[in-house]
Amino acid sequence: MNEKSEQDSQITEAGNEVSTPRGVAVIAAYLKTLPSTPGVYRMINTRGDVLYVGKAKSLKKRVVAYTHPDRQSIRIRRMISETASMEFVTTHTEAEALLLESNLIKRFAPKYNILLRDDKSFPHILVTSGHDFPQILKYRGAQNRKGDYFGPFASVWAVNETLAVLQRAFLLRTCTDSVFANRSRPCLLHQIKRCAAPCVDKVSKEDYATLVEEARVFLSGGSQRIQQRFADQMQDASDAMEYEIAAQYRDRIRALTRIQARQDINLAGLGEADVIAAYQTGGVTCIQVFFFRTGANFGNRAYFPSQARDADVESVLEAFLGQFYARTLPAKTLLLSHDLVNQDLLAEALAVRTGAKVEVLTPKRGDKRKLVKHALSNAREAHGRRMAESASQRRLLEGLADVLKLDGVPERIEVYDNSHVSGTRAVGGMIVAGPEGFMKSAYRKFTIKGAAPRGHSAGAAGFAAGDDYAMMKEVLNRRFARALKEDPDRLGGQWPDLVLVDGGKGQLGIATAVFEDLGIDDVAVAGVAKGEDRNAGREKIFLPGESRAIELEARNPVLYFIQRLRDEAHRFAIGTHRAKRSKAISRSVLDEIPGVGANRKKALLHHFGGPDSVTQAGRTDLEAVKGISKALAGKIYDWFHPDG
Repeated sequence: MNEKSEQDSQITEAGNEVSTPRGVAVIAAYLKTLPSTPGVYRMINTRGDVLYVGKAKSLKKRVVAYTHPDRQSIRIRRMISETASMEFVTTHTEAEALLLESNLIKRFAPKYNILLRDDKSFPHILVTSGHDFPQILKYRGAQNRKGDYFGPFASVWAVNETLAVLQRAFLLRTCTDSVFANRSRPCLLHQIKRCAAPCVDKVSKEDYATLVEEARVFLSGGSQRIQQRFADQMQDASDAMEYEIAAQYRDRIRALTRIQARQDINLAGLGEADVIAAYQTGGVTCIQVFFFRTGANFGNRAYFPSQARDADVESVLEAFLGQFYARTLPAKTLLLSHDLVNQDLLAEALAVRTGAKVEVLTPKRGDKRKLVKHALSNAREAHGRRMAESASQRRLLEGLADVLKLDGVPERIEVYDNSHVSGTRAVGGMIVAGPEGFMKSAYRKFTIKGAAPRGHSAGAAGFAAGDDYAMMKEVLNRRFARALKEDPDRLGGQWPDLVLVDGGKGQLGIATAVFEDLGIDDVAVAGVAKGEDRNAGREKIFLPGESRAIELEARNPVLYFIQRLRDEAHRFAIGTHRAKRSKAISRSVLDEIPGVGANRKKALLHHFGGPDSVTQAGRTDLEAVKGISKALAGKIYDWFHPDG
């Protein structure tokens, strides 16, 4: 095919024609003035939107390829057809071009580039400074707070697991400085041996400083050294017959041993490395990233780059790495599952970014290859789970994560609502939802215990009937205090990523206060309130620390999803309350009648349709019920009509 016929050609896919002559002409016009130097180019449409960002060792050689659309994929042909103009930036080196390309893709999110959609930063563990009793906490964002940072961790789960070990082994506080300053009694974490309770002087400043230093050593890779120190101290305490102290050291050793046992893919001498593997099938690519720091596994995360359906796995991986390391610093060593065309260039660019040498390797044998194979196995499994999930449900969860500014897509959402009639027979309901929809086997009912009966004033331990805030506080306290006791390390899969409470700022304030009091800082929470005049469709969403509510457009699918969650919680709470009320009515009316057991009560209810009709029935009507004799009918009648 000659150049003329190329430019006049029509490209057809599934019956849709893609006309390229105009775009080819636009691109060809730039060739006369383009240099043969490294740089970055941008394709732009008639509205000024960036369609594509690319890099090149030679801008002229790279751009001329777009004047031959028959050699390009359908995706690139469409891009050519939409191109109305181009922009260029020259760079000194190809490595600089790669870095600039990654930054521009992140900035513009072009329609035709392979994109890494998840731009969340990675969490770290922070041991604060500037306080007599430093706090240990999960931290995300700019590292401008004083203290020592450890990480990055690949996921919130990995941080939570490590924090749980640190709490159990070193008893460091996680509460905020304001909560610490206002404590008058130890919190639940002290009771379950997860905090030394410096807030109420249960530990001296010097002893607490020793705990902090031990935690720093552990996080810096000295876990074996700390474990040996604990073992020596346990033996000394045992020799001195201080068995309670020895038992405390034993428990701390067990905590360290547990996390070491779960480091199932550690490699001696590995040090600092990122292990990255890609698996592709069915037009979907999954990339798994494992972080290793100080010789320990700091967790892994799965990514699914978008707009990558027609690209091979090596191209997707290369595009991913450029964007991934545009927002986070690489380890000293990168271990990849696939060889890349520009692997040396990537190493050079990352060295420019970090100011230190970065090795990019594709191991073919040995222990490092085993690490890559393990990551590849995880990528394959995550790919299978993604393909099995409902695509629409996944989009809703992703949209919800964006609206609520969550760290990631929630796998377990818990929604809470209460139901009562003027404070009587109050119940709380918890519903659960996830990638597969509503998880009805995980629903829970709570009988509110603290409310005073109707007509009675609240006692010291209770609260006034109808106090919705106090009811929500009791439900959340019971749910999460139990979770802390039964699964403090978050290993049972029963901890939510997100809690929604039915109500506005008040109910949200109750939830955040409960979490703060229990030392829980790794569960996102939001309040959902109806709009003006309780108008469904104009809901307001409240987030902690945000003064203004979020209001979504009426047709937003995420709003419909939130309404479904809220309505399901309301339905469940109302249904629980009605069942409880009906059971109480039938029990109070019929259960106390002498001679009326379960079978006769059932016969009476079936015959008359309800307990109220039984109370109003005459003697003859009662005698007509199967199993009710004339004598018993008389007793039942007299029970309800003692005066005649």
